[in-house]
Amino acid sequence: MVMHVPALIQDLALILCTAAITTLLFKWLKQPVVLGYIIAGLLVGPNFKLLPTVGDLDGIRIWAEIGVIFLLFGLGLEFSFKKLVSIGGHAAITGIFEISCMMGAGYLAGTVLGWPVMDCIFLGGITAISSTTIIIRAFDELKVRNRNFAGSVLGILVIEDLVAVLLLVLLSTIAVQNEVAGFELLFSFIKLLFFLCLWFLSGIFILPGLMKAGKKLMSDENVLILSLALCFVMVVLATKVGFSAALGAFIMGSILAETTQAERIDRLISSVKNLFGAVFFVSVGMLIDPFLLVDYVVPVVVITAIVIFGKTLFVTLGSLLAGRPLRQSIQSGMSLAQIGEFSFIIATLGLSLNVTSSYLYPIAVGVSVITTFTTPYLIKAADPFSLWVEKSLPLKWQGNLSRYSTGTQTIQAESDWKIVLRAYLILIITNSVIIIAFILLAGKYLPDFIAEKIEDSRWARIIATLITLAAMAPFIWGLTIKKIHKSAYTSLWLHKKYNRGPLVVMEVFRNVLAVVYLYFLLIQLFEPAVALLVSLLVLLIVIVIFSKRLQSFYSRLEKRFIDNLNVRNVIEGTDEKNNISPWDAHLAFFVINPNAAFVGIRLDQLAWREKYGINIASIERGHRMIDIPQRGEMLFPYDRIAVIGTDEQLQTFRYIIEPISEIKELVPVRSEVSLHRLIVDNHTKLRGKTIRNSGIREKTGGLVVGIERNGARILNPESHLELEWDDLIFIVGDWKRIRQLKQES
Repeated sequence: MVMHVPALIQDLALILCTAAITTLLFKWLKQPVVLGYIIAGLLVGPNFKLLPTVGDLDGIRIWAEIGVIFLLFGLGLEFSFKKLVSIGGHAAITGIFEISCMMGAGYLAGTVLGWPVMDCIFLGGITAISSTTIIIRAFDELKVRNRNFAGSVLGILVIEDLVAVLLLVLLSTIAVQNEVAGFELLFSFIKLLFFLCLWFLSGIFILPGLMKAGKKLMSDENVLILSLALCFVMVVLATKVGFSAALGAFIMGSILAETTQAERIDRLISSVKNLFGAVFFVSVGMLIDPFLLVDYVVPVVVITAIVIFGKTLFVTLGSLLAGRPLRQSIQSGMSLAQIGEFSFIIATLGLSLNVTSSYLYPIAVGVSVITTFTTPYLIKAADPFSLWVEKSLPLKWQGNLSRYSTGTQTIQAESDWKIVLRAYLILIITNSVIIIAFILLAGKYLPDFIAEKIEDSRWARIIATLITLAAMAPFIWGLTIKKIHKSAYTSLWLHKKYNRGPLVVMEVFRNVLAVVYLYFLLIQLFEPAVALLVSLLVLLIVIVIFSKRLQSFYSRLEKRFIDNLNVRNVIEGTDEKNNISPWDAHLAFFVINPNAAFVGIRLDQLAWREKYGINIASIERGHRMIDIPQRGEMLFPYDRIAVIGTDEQLQTFRYIIEPISEIKELVPVRSEVSLHRLIVDNHTKLRGKTIRNSGIREKTGGLVVGIERNGARILNPESHLELEWDDLIFIVGDWKRIRQLKQES
């Protein structure tokens, strides 16, 4: 008896066998494995007749869609909302500037080529996003992940990935409307922000605590099943409210990234993600028509040139605008000059919605293949090219760029207005999102659910409204009564009488906002005028009668959310703040080899600071952390050390102390030690004091590693050096204590 094997299984056998051979070949050629998958797809696809062809294309497309879900879920696990905050404003400025310019350049290129408007719009999105996978692999192979510019590139990639997710939503809206409608785009954007905030707030409130509580009960199998279940539940929720499945997967990944199980989940899904990801990239190759590429060789060459030169130029300009040094800006630009997996996803979206021409997809793949090959060579050429540019620039330009870079990176005392406005914004947005969610729930689902039980629609609406009011009450209290950063608010109120008007306006605004929310809830039961009066009455009850109880309940909710948000840092002791100085000094991390000759020797005897200009910021020894180690401290086998220095100093130091194996992950050690800048001004009140008498070391547990004065740089200054007006001090220490020092000054 002959058993029948389903076509899908035969196709998977063909795909995986071909992919295995091509990826081994590309690994041997030291090329990205992703290209091997694409070539495998081309070989087994319908446009290549020399080998067996996949039969069940629909089945492979479903697997490819699952592959996109896993790719975005894995990306979300590496994302973390706190990482977005910690990467700094320079990455956001550079990323947004580069993406905006590249989208414009892509759209303009499509227009010049005579393509339809929708093709031009999607081409702009395709050319804007670089490949995280290809860049990280190239950094590993070229051993440059400890370089300062690599940290900037990874920060920009985080911004690009986030914008790419937003682009999927906006492009879907444009495709459905078949036109660029400003109101529809604005509505979609507001809707997206609302659900992002809602999912993030509810996810962080529930999941980290749940994962922490059940840690002892969950085996690897339980964690894998639970994380995949949460991923697909969010995929379903996202599609129900009109977003893509990829967005849902990304959101759940970013929520789970804040839990203590993030690394464990990432490790467990790695094999599954690789399998389905391979199928996705193979499906990309299956859609390539070689003859179509030959017909469109001119657009491929033109768009490739735009990607390479455009990204190099716009990232460099954006990075300079954000205050990065010229050399680091050029290195970042030449590292990001390619497109990859997100471009495939955007191109696939256009095909699936039938709004782009058939040639756009293979052209995007062709450009990606070419730019992937050129990426390692561009990264290698970045150093000599940036040095040549620096030498070629007039001295006046070099001085202006250096002064601008230094000026943008100084830490001024944070103004009270900035603190208060940020606190108002966070308070209003978070409470408004939760209140609106309750109102939508009460208007759409809750009355129908209750009506099924009591069979009286009016009483069902009344009960639903009362339940919603009870649920909303703590957040109405938070929106209207909660104090806003008491010290900064008081300082503004007492400092100048002109500050009081804006402060009163903001207080009135948030109370009016609460009345508006209550009005929209109560309008379901009362006439407009009555609904307004009842809203005012409810607000009065919340403020006067139940204020203390609601304050206590709200405080508990807020504490739980903050604890859950920081639970990963508390457990692991990590902090992602790692700021960078303007003369290319930064933190790098090493692990001490047990056979190293300097094991057991005192740091003052090693004299590494005097010989190589580097400073040891911290030593991690098992579960013990030694911040700013004393000169008498010794290094022992498997110590993890955080070292601060310039690219050149760290490179020299790395070879001097071999054998030391560098930690590949660009993540901070388990410490809150990081590099910060402080300016001597009327806020800090350090002028005229020596470094020793300034109290910096005692108050921050930090170490002064450099001073910039009148454009000159003093590395490793002596403790008797007197601080002058406008000195820029570089301190390695606990960032919280440094901030506290600044606030106390």
